[in-house]
Amino acid sequence: MIRTRLLIVTVAGIALAAPAGRAQSGQPENEESRFTFHRADDGYLRLDGRSGQVASCTRRPVGWACEMVPDERLALEAEIMRLQGDNAALKKALISRQLALPSGIRPDPPLAKAEERGWWRPRPPEFRQVSDFIAKVWRRVVEMVAGAQKELVRRT
Repeated sequence: MIRTRLLIVTVAGIALAAPAGRAQSGQPENEESRFTFHRADDGYLRLDGRSGQVASCTRRPVGWACEMVPDERLALEAEIMRLQGDNAALKKALISRQLALPSGIRPDPPLAKAEERGWWRPRPPEFRQVSDFIAKVWRRVVEMVAGAQKELVRRT
């Protein structure tokens, strides 16, 4: 019982310490390291490391000015979503008027109800296989943590 508690505390400590270690190893986040500049034809492209936005910076008579570059990917995705919605509405309108769809276009399949889908329920042999697999994985995790603890004790 005490070993189980010790194991749980150790695993929780490792899980909580791992993100903190990764966060400390990166560059400090400040205004100077936030932006990356790349030479362009008539100035620089500025990449914002936090938001991913790109701005075009050019020299003006009164100094430098940066203008946001439009994100064409978002515009394309929005247009695709709009066209898919229009396509679905047109299919529904044709089907409701009992008109044939153009060749090569199939109607959307009807959604199956939960009773028709037949939920998967594990049978006793399948349940035993799954529980054996989970037990094997758990034993390996316990062995790894125990090995890490022994190594840590040996080093100190």
